[in-house]
Amino acid sequence: GGKDRRSGLILTIPLCLEQTSMDELSVTLDYLLSIPSEKCKARGFTVIVDGRKSQWNVVKTVVLMLQNVVPAEVSLVCVVKPDEFWDKKVTHFCFWKEKDRLGFEVILVSANKLTRYIEPCQLTEDFGGTLTYDHMDWLNKRLVFEKFTKESTSLLDELALINNGSDKGNQEKERSIDLNFLPSVDPETVLQTGHELLSELQQRRFNGSDGGVSWSPMDDELLAQPQVMKLLDSLREQYTRYQEVCRQRSKRTQLEEIQQKVMQVVNWLEGPGSEQLRTQWGIGDSIRASQALQQKHEEIESQHSEWFAVYVELNQQIAALLNAGDEEDLVELKALQQQLSDVCYRQASQLEFRQNLLQAALEFHSVAQDLSQQLDGLLGMLCVDVAPADGASIQQTLKLLEEKLKSVDSGLQGLREKGQSLLDQISNQASWAYGKDVTIENKENVDHIQGVMEDMQLRKQRCEDMVDVRRLKMLQMVQLFKCEEDAAQAVEWLSELLDALLKTHIRLGDDAQETKVLLEKHRKFVDVAQSTYDYGRQLLQATVVLCQSLRCTSRSSGDTLPRLNRVWKQFTITSDERVHRLETAVAFHSSAEKILQECPEQPEAFNEVEQFDEIEAVGKSLLDRLTVPVVYPDGSEQYFGSPSDMASAAEHIREKMKLVGLKKQQLRQPEATTPDS
Repeated sequence: GGKDRRSGLILTIPLCLEQTSMDELSVTLDYLLSIPSEKCKARGFTVIVDGRKSQWNVVKTVVLMLQNVVPAEVSLVCVVKPDEFWDKKVTHFCFWKEKDRLGFEVILVSANKLTRYIEPCQLTEDFGGTLTYDHMDWLNKRLVFEKFTKESTSLLDELALINNGSDKGNQEKERSIDLNFLPSVDPETVLQTGHELLSELQQRRFNGSDGGVSWSPMDDELLAQPQVMKLLDSLREQYTRYQEVCRQRSKRTQLEEIQQKVMQVVNWLEGPGSEQLRTQWGIGDSIRASQALQQKHEEIESQHSEWFAVYVELNQQIAALLNAGDEEDLVELKALQQQLSDVCYRQASQLEFRQNLLQAALEFHSVAQDLSQQLDGLLGMLCVDVAPADGASIQQTLKLLEEKLKSVDSGLQGLREKGQSLLDQISNQASWAYGKDVTIENKENVDHIQGVMEDMQLRKQRCEDMVDVRRLKMLQMVQLFKCEEDAAQAVEWLSELLDALLKTHIRLGDDAQETKVLLEKHRKFVDVAQSTYDYGRQLLQATVVLCQSLRCTSRSSGDTLPRLNRVWKQFTITSDERVHRLETAVAFHSSAEKILQECPEQPEAFNEVEQFDEIEAVGKSLLDRLTVPVVYPDGSEQYFGSPSDMASAAEHIREKMKLVGLKKQQLRQPEATTPDS
């Protein structure tokens, strides 16, 4: 590790008591001599052969071997001899004889005399010097250096191959190059080893010995530093390129994987996915069929959702590459992203369109089913004969019928709206048919929708016609019930008039004038009764006509009409009796009042006795009639008023008959006195 006075390197060969292998020694010397640079070798070597623990023949063999190993580089060989050994004359004479042939000078010297040729500071402690040297430390560092040199050189070759291969692979993509080749050792580990080695070498350069005296490092260490630095620089450069290659390779691999996945998504969506939608064109002919199609569509959507999830993931990866990618990849990435988005959005639009179409079809069939049920209910109501108990129930039934018809009309309008909306969606179906002619499929759907709407329209029209007939019939029934009620009311009114005639129309009047007024009132009363009877007859005639129109049997023909005729017959008989009594009373009062009002100076007016007799006869007839009841055709009898009322009327007539009798007597007295005188 030291240097001689010519700045040549000092090579120390320690020999031991054991047998020394010359081959191993030769290899070791070759290795050690390969370490210094050519410049150091040109300055020559000073070899110290430590033979203090060896035999002379071994030392001699080693010295002679130096001639073959390092003949030109050796300038001086110092053989350190033991203090009490070897023959000076023999040994000196031997090396002196071989000097010219060896090419270098060999001297025998004791260890303590070695400083005559080499400075103590360049000698180790073994030879009385001060040079600090740890052979095991040097050996370990040398092994590290050798390992680093070997690994870094091999790594540089591998990295250069990878980097150059990557460049060629970019230029000639068709050429088969294994771009997945990896270095045999970890570049990071090698770089770390190199940095640690360089740090150790640099540290030894500036650190002193244990005694504090600074020293210059050995030439091999000085030579190792630039080698390590050069290797590290080359490694860093190649490793940086390798990292870029790996980054580019990773990016390319990722791009290829993305491209492969994109094509998988696109191929499935444009292949099996689109084929699934192409085979699903129907809308069903009922709610159950539409629901089955919706369930099938949900299964298709479920399959698509898995690929849409892949699309979302790919889109995120592409977006990340676009944010961090190079310009050379932007066009390709954007093209992939655009292609993927176009296909996915188109397929999603088709799925949504199909879902909306099926939902519209389901709503259409739901409305059609509801309308059909309403029409069935309305038809069932119309097919049942109407047998109401009264007009109010008929009115309620008619109102319910009108409400059902209005609900049917509203349902048909809703069906038309749903159907037209569904037809509009079907007409837009060809816009995403991928060139497929969907005329036949659309025509079947359109014909079905139009057929359902036309059928419902016809059924509704038939129901409307039946409702019109039923409405007319029910209105006639309402009118029939009204006529029957009014006819019965007319009978009641006529009965009330008869009752009033019998119970209240009993006075005969106190004089002729009053009796005539009563007679006139009675005639008006009879006119009212006649109008009531005629009104009842008209109502009953109307019921007959309505019954014939309705083809039903009326209760009036067997009940109300006989009652009306019976009451009217009783009324006419009673009225005739009342008229006869009033007319008799008028004749009675008129005759009586005439006689009672004539003057006595006109005796010629009373000469006729017949007048008085006639008045008496009329009065008696009237009195007799007051006691006779009214007899009806059925044999029943009715009296005018109460007995007291009749007695009062009879008493008034008797009083007037008494007055007439007195008048008659007064007129007869002058006739009796006239002949005597």
